[in-house]
Amino acid sequence: MSLWRHRDFLRLWAAQAVSAFGSRITRVGLPIIAIASLGVPDSQIGVLAALQFAPGVLLAMFAGGVVERSRKRWLMVAADLARAALVASVAIAWWAGALTMPHIIAVGAGVGALTALFIISDRAYLPVLIGKRHLADGNAKLEITESIAEIGGPASAGILIDAIGAPLAMLADAASYLWSALFLGLIRTPEPPPSPDAPRGFDARRDLATGLRAIFGHRELRAVVIAHIVWSVSGGFFMTLYTPFCLRDLHLTPTTLGAMVAVGGVGALFGATVANRLARRIGFGRTVILAAALSVACALFIPLARGPHVAILGFLIAHQLLSDGFSVIFAIHAVTLRQTVLPDAVLGRANAAVHVVTNGVFPIAALTAGGLADAFGTRTAVWVGVLFGLAVPVFLLPVRRLRELPSA
Repeated sequence: MSLWRHRDFLRLWAAQAVSAFGSRITRVGLPIIAIASLGVPDSQIGVLAALQFAPGVLLAMFAGGVVERSRKRWLMVAADLARAALVASVAIAWWAGALTMPHIIAVGAGVGALTALFIISDRAYLPVLIGKRHLADGNAKLEITESIAEIGGPASAGILIDAIGAPLAMLADAASYLWSALFLGLIRTPEPPPSPDAPRGFDARRDLATGLRAIFGHRELRAVVIAHIVWSVSGGFFMTLYTPFCLRDLHLTPTTLGAMVAVGGVGALFGATVANRLARRIGFGRTVILAAALSVACALFIPLARGPHVAILGFLIAHQLLSDGFSVIFAIHAVTLRQTVLPDAVLGRANAAVHVVTNGVFPIAALTAGGLADAFGTRTAVWVGVLFGLAVPVFLLPVRRLRELPSA
């Protein structure tokens, strides 16, 4: 059966489609508020970026066992409602004249932690909802939705921020989380009770250890996770420096910055569309390695951007189109590999462990990036992050001979 005829998958898709658009407003808006309204230096943008990930890492250490002992869909609904309240508080504080950088950091940290809970639950819930044989198709369809949101979301965010200001624009994101909670609540497919193999009692150390054994005990999965960790260091530099680099060094407006990020959505949409076809044609392993290698190589266009305004836009467009497209191909197959080879009884703890080890390096990378930018200049710090990412394909060599997904 086509997933487009699966009524409850469509509800999940509708929830994530609107929420994905709204979340781009917060992603674009928080750094812009910090830079434009509060005038903070790059090092504080690094703190903001770090604290958007650090609480999620801490929560993930405890969340794996909780997810497997709970009804995953209702955890996702609760995360949506809490994120809506946090994001709305920015607009309320701005209206009251009480918006401060600590408030912005607190909102970023809270939304980051709740997003971690949502992602861990979602990736354990999808196999329950659609079955393992539809996972590649389901992940691709959801990634296509994310790509479309990346096309329209940042550009709309830039326009909306220019028109009414970033604080008020955050209300649109709050509404999107409420929409997501509503559609998740409408899903009618019964969620089975937690597996008898699910951990009893609360023991975060045991749960994390179980998840780590699951992801590092499988040869190909271990290679993909280690490569993802290295890529995340480079990603921490990108998350911290891209906005100040574009606004301060390249003198882009928020609308143009949003449009540049939206171009990445076009590349991501193409990547999500061809990911499964490419794997069928050249093999799973070669697809993963090729996608990762081309994505990190195309990040070189960011620090190379200089010269006339048209040339700068050309470099940034090339990066967004190519790097985002290839990274989405990698991401789809990395998630599908994990969901396929691991049993449902350990998937929640494995998802949490992956979140800890891959996102755990983000805060360190973000703080390092901000410090390097203040000391040596933003462009130099961008070069450091991009060059570090070029090592990613080396760690993926163990999957090179995989023609198809290995069996569970």
